[in-house]
This record gives sequence, structure tokens and C-alpha cells, in this order.
Amino acid sequence: MDLSEVRRRMADGRLYACNSPELFAEQERRRDVLDAYNALPFSGSEERSALLAKLVAEMGEGCVIEPPFCANWGGANLHLGNNVYANMGLTLVDDADIFIEDDVMIGPNVTICTAAHPISPRLRAKGLQYNKPVRVRSGAWLGAGCMVLPGVTVGEGSVVGAGSVVTRDVPAGVVAAGNPCRVLRRIGEKDELVYDHDKPVEGFWRDA
Repeated sequence: MDLSEVRRRMADGRLYACNSPELFAEQERRRDVLDAYNALPFSGSEERSALLAKLVAEMGEGCVIEPPFCANWGGANLHLGNNVYANMGLTLVDDADIFIEDDVMIGPNVTICTAAHPISPRLRAKGLQYNKPVRVRSGAWLGAGCMVLPGVTVGEGSVVGAGSVVTRDVPAGVVAAGNPCRVLRRIGEKDELVYDHDKPVEGFWRDA
């Protein structure tokens, strides 16, 4: 199977052999650039931002991914909107597209996976894999240590609690948590007035 057909299969959810020398060679090139990104000093934020723009498929304004940043394909299939912030330890299995829209916040040590393997051990032994894209909609917040699995969409403005394993879509405007992740409640008007443990939000911040 030629490399162009493999790339089509990587994108459209069909099985493909993920262990070809050509794929490994491309991954190595991209991971070398990612290593350079992670090696930059903390004071080199401008240089790191410029390098991030080269690593990812597309990037809006005001995006920050704190090192260390790990990505199977070096971020090649990562699409960032505006003002995306990811804390330390973001891990991407980015064999297919990952879309992270505007104003998304990602806590430390979050993992987002697009790749999966067949249940059959015989097929796994052949190095077969398939991919499903992931999308995190605008204004969502992924809590520390959560894991988002292949094919999932996290809805606009939703909050995924720390340590959650997200196996299916999360609707817009909810708080969801757990393993597997489940909707706990909708985000309502009260959430505009209070924050942690029912502490009131000062008027300055509500009106900002």
C-alpha cells in the first residue's frame, strides 16, 4: 500500500498498518522539532510560540502550550483556535485531527487520543490501527489529568472534571466527570454569581 493511501486511511477511520518505515521516518522528523520546543528555556516564550506555529496544522492568536508537550505526530494534526491554553504535560495521540476551538482551557497532564487498535489480537499483531478525530468546542475546560478518547466531541462551554475518562460526546453547557465521564448538571445562571464552594463573584469580575 502506497503512502498516499495510508494517509487517506489515517484520516477516514479505516484500518492501516501504523508500523511502516516511511511513517516512522516522518514521525522522527516531527518529534525532533517537538524536542527542540520542549528544550527552550522558560524565558523563550516568543521563540516557543513561533515554533509551535510550525509544529501544528493551524493556530490562532494567543495560544500557549506549556512544556513538556508530548505528541505522537509532533502536533502535525492539531488545529488550534484563538486563546487556547494548555498547562504542563499535555499528551496527544494525534494520528488524526484534533480540533481545539477558541478559549479552551486544558489542565495539567491531560491526554487526548485519536488512535485505537482492533480488539482482535491477530489484527493487532499485524500492526493495524484506526483513527477517529476529536473536537473540543469553544470555551470548554478539560480538568487536570482527564483523558479524551477517539471520536469524542466536548461541547461548547462544558467542564470536564479532573481525572475523567471521556468515552463519549459531552453536550454543550454541562459539568461532566467520572470514569466513564457522565453529565452531572447543566451550567446555569447561578454559575455567573458564584465560584468555588459558593463563594460570590465580585462585581468587578462579572462586569469585566
